[in-house]
Amino acid sequence: MLLAAVALPAYARVDAAQAARLGQDLMPLGGERAGNAAGTIPSWEGGLSTPPANYQPGMHHPDPYATDAQLYRVDQSNAAQYKAMLAPGFQKLLEQHPDYYLRVYPTRRSAAAPQRIYDATRYNVSNASLISGGNGVEGTAAGIPFPIPQSGTEAIWNHIMRYRGEQIRMITNQAAVLNSGSYVLLKRERDVLFIYGREGMTPGELDNTLFFYKYQVTAPSKLAGSSLVVQETLDQVLAIRKAWRFSRGERRVRRLPMLAYEALQPDTNGMATADVVDAYNGAPDRYEWDLKGKQEMLMPYNSYAVHQKGVPYDQILKAKSVNPELLRYELHRVWVVEASLRKGFSHPYAKRRFYLDEDSWQILAVDLYDKNGDLISLQEAHPISYYDVPMFGSTLETIYDFKGSRYFVDGLDNNEPMYDFNVKLNKGDFTAAALRREGI
Repeated sequence: MLLAAVALPAYARVDAAQAARLGQDLMPLGGERAGNAAGTIPSWEGGLSTPPANYQPGMHHPDPYATDAQLYRVDQSNAAQYKAMLAPGFQKLLEQHPDYYLRVYPTRRSAAAPQRIYDATRYNVSNASLISGGNGVEGTAAGIPFPIPQSGTEAIWNHIMRYRGEQIRMITNQAAVLNSGSYVLLKRERDVLFIYGREGMTPGELDNTLFFYKYQVTAPSKLAGSSLVVQETLDQVLAIRKAWRFSRGERRVRRLPMLAYEALQPDTNGMATADVVDAYNGAPDRYEWDLKGKQEMLMPYNSYAVHQKGVPYDQILKAKSVNPELLRYELHRVWVVEASLRKGFSHPYAKRRFYLDEDSWQILAVDLYDKNGDLISLQEAHPISYYDVPMFGSTLETIYDFKGSRYFVDGLDNNEPMYDFNVKLNKGDFTAAALRREGI
């Protein structure tokens, strides 16, 4: 049952009385500060904004909730009891895989961001607005643009533009785990330079740019050396994202004509389209976005166990699913947004149902439906609070393909150096020329 229905004009501005709630009964990014009436969701008390005493820079983040006792377990035998709190994708995952289960723990509202992001969000509530028919945003350079969303389009922009640090260098692995349980790890070194959200950034300096992204494949050896650069625009209808790929075999850089929407990502066994990276990315123009309201649901959260250093990848990647013994689920309020494909466009996902964390705007799960209305896939983002930044984001992302009884996973970093949020990057690192130099 939805906690609140939203039936407001698509581009209505928040009135002064609503705007004044931010930082009072609403936490700084728009979530309800208070807990729920049942006491099963606590109040937000600032999240995790400082590292625990046993943390040292460069570590895989120690679990601040390691001593929490499991409340209960949801599996195939008792799923009906918890149906109201389970997204359809989780219900189907439990139905298809009798050995899968959700370990449910006390709710910890750990999401936090720097004070300047809170300040920018307070500014945005009265100043940010949608443009280009909802395909762009103006009046903001940092923070959540629409902390009190009036439409599904505003809500999805909150996810796209949420704070993820200023720059990151990370080494992660991805794998397409087949029905048999077999897989090959693909390792990538990845750099991201965020333009939106940088300290001191102004709307005029954004130049229609969200971030720059680059990766280089480092394993397996037959693929090592291939690389990609992306320049991500804010309004992708006005100016599409630019992408170049260096192929080790050809030893040349090629401009990619389209790396968006339904285009398949390479090396994912056909399970991941371009727009499922980060749960959803890119222009919202091909879908109608409907803000359904809020709901209390069991969602992946505080996934520190699957993030810890030294966990063997074959202990995480099991046949049919990620090892449920390493995953944590909690009861959280989430915004429910339904996206329906517009007429005239094609996509494997004719409908998507998104579940967005009220405290961070991170998408936590997505139900994916085909044109016949069949539920064909489930996406999950397993997040933690990177309390050293501070920033709340996923440490592992999965896509379950129900028809093929297989899944794709990205973000495996347990046996790699931890993310570097202080790496020195500049715009010149993210050009076709830079890709060519590094390839040679």
